[in-house]
Amino acid sequence: MVPSNQPLWGLFYLSNSSQPFTIRRMIIKDYDKFIIGGLGGEKKLRGTVEIKGAKNAALKAMAAAVLFDGLVTIDNVPETKDIHTMSEILKSLGTRVEWKESTNKGTKVLEIDSSKITSTDIDLELAKSMRASVVLTGPILARFGKVSFPAPGGCVIGERPIDLFLEGYQKMGAKINLDGDIYKIEAQNGLEGADIFFDIQSVGGTETLMMVAVLAKGTTILKNCATEPEISSVAEWLNSCGANISGIGTTTLLIKGTDGKPFSSNNSYKTIPDRIEAGSFLILGALCARELQITKCKPDHMEAVINLLKKSGVSIKVGQEEIIITNNSKDRVPFKAVNVRTHEYPGFPTDLQAPMAVFLTQALGESSVFETIFEGRFKYAEDLIGMGADIKILNSREIVVKGPSVLKQLPEGEDLYAHDIRAGFAVVLAALVSKGTSKINNINLIDRGYQRLEERLKLLGADVRRV
Repeated sequence: MVPSNQPLWGLFYLSNSSQPFTIRRMIIKDYDKFIIGGLGGEKKLRGTVEIKGAKNAALKAMAAAVLFDGLVTIDNVPETKDIHTMSEILKSLGTRVEWKESTNKGTKVLEIDSSKITSTDIDLELAKSMRASVVLTGPILARFGKVSFPAPGGCVIGERPIDLFLEGYQKMGAKINLDGDIYKIEAQNGLEGADIFFDIQSVGGTETLMMVAVLAKGTTILKNCATEPEISSVAEWLNSCGANISGIGTTTLLIKGTDGKPFSSNNSYKTIPDRIEAGSFLILGALCARELQITKCKPDHMEAVINLLKKSGVSIKVGQEEIIITNNSKDRVPFKAVNVRTHEYPGFPTDLQAPMAVFLTQALGESSVFETIFEGRFKYAEDLIGMGADIKILNSREIVVKGPSVLKQLPEGEDLYAHDIRAGFAVVLAALVSKGTSKINNINLIDRGYQRLEERLKLLGADVRRV
């Protein structure tokens, strides 16, 4: 939480420190806030939520468009801030990017034509605002033999090293120079296939080196890969366009490259549903809704979340493309405490750790939340403690939550704060559960991952305003 008169620009926190520091290049220009009227523990929301396309899949498909010498069409694209940032980065390189209406009601299509790229230098300011920009370095390097980019930015949620990317590029024959805070990478003779083992499973590392390898010379083997559905979805699309990737969905990918020849197929990519958004609304429904139907989702991508909520006592019905919370009145038996341990897919996703912690403040008993992916992802806990939650922060990886607690608005003059995309949703959720009226600052981070969240919450009956 921060005082309501605290200037928000440049306020960030080191992963191992509670002291703020300022980064001039990461100035927050958006001063919008959410004002949320709490439900006081009542479960009054009801309705239907349609899940948008996964921004973490759409972003990678946008980056992969650089591998094509011609038009690429991406359907079911969410209109989040990160998507617009990636669009601007691509435009700055000379790529044509246009939004179109989709034949599917309520969705948008992106048309991307990378045939006339004029630059391989990723924009400094834009890249520093979004970490996913680093994934773009692979396709640019693979197609043009060079790329320059700054150390990437984005949410401040602990160490997220880019060594995996750089080491992979070097093994494939690239030379790397660091000029100030700008990486300059060249592969004058093209990239060669290589045998690469990831020390840790990395979504970004797997996606990026997979996209590099499809245009490299010879065969690349990637081992200890991440297996998230977003990776498989993009890999299957690339195969439909002429790539040769085997082992999709496993921890080992074998990729035969095209020796620098870009793809020319116009097979469109349809973005898969956002499992993190679906999980976020599922947790929200458990805490705030009497009845909630979540549609256009893939429940089989969310088994860890669904099973844990069911274990806690949430009444959930699962269909092929929908999840329904029913008979969720306040008079039911209280939810039971459960322990949460984040894990790579198909385990419990780190991006739902913060919303789940809010859920646990309303469950009976003591729960532990152990974060295995990123350290320093518990900044939101101080906000919840200020609202009345019984949370003990053991270290940068673990908290203990005792419930149920009555959450209340912060004292006069103090506002909630969105520390990252998912912690932002968590404090929105806490504000809805609480008594009183809450203000949430730094909601530009929430906009990076959730399309027009306040409008969708209003349709369910929530009292949410953007000011």
